[in-house]
Amino acid sequence: MKTILRKWQMLLWVLSAFMVVACSNEKDDDKDEEGSNLSDILFENGTQLGSGADEMEINGNYKLPKGVYVMKGWLYITNGSSLEIEPGTVIKGDKNTMATLIAEPGGKLIAKGTKDEPIVFTSNQPAGSRRPGDWGGIVLCGKAVNNQGKMTIEGGLRTEHGGSDDTDNSGVLSYVRVEFAGYPYGVDQEINGVTFGSVGSGTQVDHVQVSYSNDDSFEWFGGAVNCKYLVAYHGWDDDFDTDNGFSGKVQFCLGVRNPGIADQSISNGFESDNNANGTTQAPFTQAVFSNVTFVGPMEQDEAFQNTTDYIKGAGLNPNNGSRLGQFQAAMQIRRNSHLCCFNSVALGFPVGLIVENDKGSRTQDAATQGDLKINHVVFAGMGIWGSDKNKSLAGGLCTDGSNVDASQTAFSETYFKTATGNVAYARIGELKLSQPNSLKNNPNYGPLSGSPLLNAADFSDILLSSGFDRVSYIGAFASDATADNWMAGWTNFDPQNTVY
Repeated sequence: MKTILRKWQMLLWVLSAFMVVACSNEKDDDKDEEGSNLSDILFENGTQLGSGADEMEINGNYKLPKGVYVMKGWLYITNGSSLEIEPGTVIKGDKNTMATLIAEPGGKLIAKGTKDEPIVFTSNQPAGSRRPGDWGGIVLCGKAVNNQGKMTIEGGLRTEHGGSDDTDNSGVLSYVRVEFAGYPYGVDQEINGVTFGSVGSGTQVDHVQVSYSNDDSFEWFGGAVNCKYLVAYHGWDDDFDTDNGFSGKVQFCLGVRNPGIADQSISNGFESDNNANGTTQAPFTQAVFSNVTFVGPMEQDEAFQNTTDYIKGAGLNPNNGSRLGQFQAAMQIRRNSHLCCFNSVALGFPVGLIVENDKGSRTQDAATQGDLKINHVVFAGMGIWGSDKNKSLAGGLCTDGSNVDASQTAFSETYFKTATGNVAYARIGELKLSQPNSLKNNPNYGPLSGSPLLNAADFSDILLSSGFDRVSYIGAFASDATADNWMAGWTNFDPQNTVY
């Protein structure tokens, strides 16, 4: 009897062990490769990313399979955690919950699409009724250096950023589109399309398009991340905004304005500050840009030519508290910024360049001394070539950010025209660009044969000695040929009518 009992006990033990293993395997089927349970972050039968609560933390390492999802609420990827998104995935931001995705310091967002299968973050509103600011945006925060120490990222979010590791890694943004982002948390507290807070050079950023952002398309607060192939399309405020000691290298950028969309704060291609108070706190904002093409609002629509009254709303006013304004400069550098730009072209802005001594800063001294460089840059079809004061479109010399002497030429105009390799053309047509009007079908921002942008680049400056591709042309494109269009296949210039 004891022998028979032992046999039954052994059989029961084996069956129990099998059931435990089977249950364990069944549970593993709901996990990604790293072992995190996707049901922790996916709701509504796996189609909703986030619970819709005001805040939700992503703790652990998750891989989001290719699909279409609705994102709800503020999702924080916490220190030590990661969210990897497969190519071809579409994530629609929910308007009611201000959907926003934030990688906190030590957290990683790995959004690595492909040319044929980009990753798309867009509005959850129906095609035809999408507006700037329908959802929050993408925020990456890291542990790199800025000139303010620990900072809280703008937009009403909780996250602090900043540290001492300029090689910090916040993940990957590659072949990614961000559309209709920039929800205004409060007055002048909009979230940008893509925000970088002290992001380090270990982060990969390339082939990213931000369209119809309700604030800046791209903004960097400190950090040292390097970026290539960026598109800022029909944004509300500035295309590329640099602050708080950002020191990255950025090459091949396109910024395109819609004549009917600009911010009350006055919209620019570049806006660059050392910090909000204009102090000499180190490290200085000393980002280096090369091969940028800025397409301004003028001459894109006959109704807006020869006037500074560009703003009509363009049928895209979100009526969410954001205030319409007007355009200003292709490049506004102020508050002790040491931003440098080479081998670039800008056309059709009320003002070409503003180098401004506001808030007691000596930004103009930085230009004179060579700490700030605008070299081998071409302007065409500007209202005026330079202004020294914010929101002044009439020129005149201003050395204190306040008092303008209209009888003298602006410092900014003199500097631009005498700096190495710069050229100013009266008419946009002299650039011989293929078709730079973004309000027409199939705009093409590449230079035609015979364009003065061809064979005009110069990479001899020490600031361009590493991290940049040495090309022969000024601007973002080698020619108007499809083979030279690095935007082909993954960008979208009509996201309003795209059915996702």
